[in-house]
Amino acid sequence: MAGHSKWANIQHRKGRQDEKRGKVWTKLIREITVSAKVGGGDITSNPRLRLAIDKAKEQNMPADNIKRAIDRGTGNLEGVTYEEIRYEGYGVGGAALMIDTMTDNKVRTVAEVRHALSRTGGNLGTDGSVSFMFKHCGQFLFAPGTSEDKVMEVALDAGAEDVITDDEGGIEVLSAPGDFEAVKKALEAAGLKAELAEITMKPLNETLLAGEDAEKMQKLLDLLEDLDDVQQVYTTAILEG
Repeated sequence: MAGHSKWANIQHRKGRQDEKRGKVWTKLIREITVSAKVGGGDITSNPRLRLAIDKAKEQNMPADNIKRAIDRGTGNLEGVTYEEIRYEGYGVGGAALMIDTMTDNKVRTVAEVRHALSRTGGNLGTDGSVSFMFKHCGQFLFAPGTSEDKVMEVALDAGAEDVITDDEGGIEVLSAPGDFEAVKKALEAAGLKAELAEITMKPLNETLLAGEDAEKMQKLLDLLEDLDDVQQVYTTAILEG
């Protein structure tokens, strides 16, 4: 896979998300609540909840907020009931989009998602229209300058599926979702701290956008990520410039 601007793109997206810390907290609280509801409040037996709490701690969320979110999920506290819905569609230049939401009002959410897409020339697709273009996997990204040999040795020993170095020197480690935690622990134990570590939907192909198209696509991603009900946006788009 071409590695042209993958690293820059990911850093850019991560930076934009970090700027929206208030919204990040809101989305993480929903993820913790739903994870606890689906898999229980014990992090030792609920890896999804453990990952959500790790992300919340990385964003400096207070322990009280985390505990309340778990308690709402397990029913110990009253709270809103959220439903997980995934929308599929197309953005600028035919770039595929997968939009994961958590909502207490499906009618509102689909209207907001459709409005964001229509404002930038995108459109909603049917279920399955773009999901085949993505792979559900664990993904770790290491900054250029990290030892490729060390990452490869540790990651593959821990059960990773692949290690890819792009032409900027960034290293990407991929694992099956079920092996994510074992690989994460092994990398951290070896002193290898990923810039980004998550279970994601990785695009199998890339749609390169530049100039005005890249600007329009960035606007669309911002509109979607700013919606309270949207948890994650995955896209095949790579933005140049």
